[in-house]
Amino acid sequence: MAGPTPKAFQRFDRSIVEGPIGPAVWRLAWPTMLQNVIAGLQGIIDHVMVGHFVGYTANAAIGVSWQIIIVVIVFITSVFSGMAVLVARFAGANEPAKVNRVVYQAFLVALALSVLMAAVGYVAAPALLDIVHAAPEVRREALPFLRAMFLGILGMTMFFMLSGAFRAAGDPRTPLRLGVAMTALTVFFNVLLIPKLGTIGAAVGTIASSTIVAVYGMWRLFSPGSVIHFRRGMDIAPDLGIIRSLFRFGLPTGVQGIAMNIAGVLLLRFIGSLEHSAAAQAAYAVGYTELFSLITWTSVGLMGASATIAGQNLGAGNPGRAMHGVAVASRIGLGVAATVGAMFLVIPDYLLGVFGMTEPLVTSIGKQLLMYLSVSGLFVTVALSYTGGLQGTGDTRSPLYISLVSQIAVPVGLCTWLQATRGLQPGDIWLAIVLGHFTRAALSVVRFRQGRWRHIRVDIEPARP
Repeated sequence: MAGPTPKAFQRFDRSIVEGPIGPAVWRLAWPTMLQNVIAGLQGIIDHVMVGHFVGYTANAAIGVSWQIIIVVIVFITSVFSGMAVLVARFAGANEPAKVNRVVYQAFLVALALSVLMAAVGYVAAPALLDIVHAAPEVRREALPFLRAMFLGILGMTMFFMLSGAFRAAGDPRTPLRLGVAMTALTVFFNVLLIPKLGTIGAAVGTIASSTIVAVYGMWRLFSPGSVIHFRRGMDIAPDLGIIRSLFRFGLPTGVQGIAMNIAGVLLLRFIGSLEHSAAAQAAYAVGYTELFSLITWTSVGLMGASATIAGQNLGAGNPGRAMHGVAVASRIGLGVAATVGAMFLVIPDYLLGVFGMTEPLVTSIGKQLLMYLSVSGLFVTVALSYTGGLQGTGDTRSPLYISLVSQIAVPVGLCTWLQATRGLQPGDIWLAIVLGHFTRAALSVVRFRQGRWRHIRVDIEPARP
């Protein structure tokens, strides 16, 4: 096989696989962390506005709806996890033509799945809200929001596809630009629409912004200076071999994500069974879905950095460097989680008050939740960093099995047992969340350090002439 040309060699950032590992991890991590923090702030702004203009039932409606939407998005974007495995490995091996082919096939699959899920989700929305036991006043606000988000899901899935592709290829700054643009547009649209349309205005704003950014991002792929380049006249036919590889690596990640979010939906059912269910759902929507995202979204950014570092270095034949890079990413995450967790303990009234949550019962439940989350964040960031390392190397099955144990068996099992024996209290559910995150962190670290991912092979068939 002929070696890469000098021009092709310079397309990828070789500092990821050569030179000091700490700066390389940070160069990958900070744009993704910042992008996700900005995305989290977008959700916070949505909740703040609807909380003030509509009320805390609207906060609960958005939180409940997003738990459902994320299950669907995770399934669709599972193909992007498979794409990231292939892209990172080929970028590390310095094979740009294979990178381009993989990303294009991922685009075709994501387009088809988005159209299918939009139709199914719109019809199934009422039944999905029944599953989570949304309170009647929450359901009235949630149904139009949920249906609108399903219909406009294409822009969001394309955004995640583009972000994952560029990041796996070693370019985290393009996803940052796309994320900043989408957040700015969403805020702009929501300031205009939420006061007039209420909860549905938040959905329309998100749909409009994600669609605009997705169109721009696809145009960017045709730029000659892009690390991923779609040339005019390229083969546009589906490649079943690549598509099978996308699902081979991506489907376990998709099932893992669905399992985790189903666990979230089941926790919502437990919350819905509490004596003051609407207040608890509002506290959960703001405390867990929004404020905790300051930890989870930065940790998801580190997960992406870990996946790229591990995948590219394995592709370049540097497994020891891959292991070191993942450990560095987890240490960065622990610093962020400790800082945000301290805020949860020191200024919980202020954080909840920003969302208009001033009613004594809601505030009391919310403060209790933040106390538990201040500890849980430390486990989440370690778990996600090592999950990224496993997934980036192609071991996407281990995180699936770990999630089934830690995100379903542990928290749902504990809540089920307590509900059957003495009745549930909010603190029981919050404790179950912490124990689940601890289990996930411990199992992820142990599995990665076993090093079985070193022997996973990744390749695709040569391009058709």
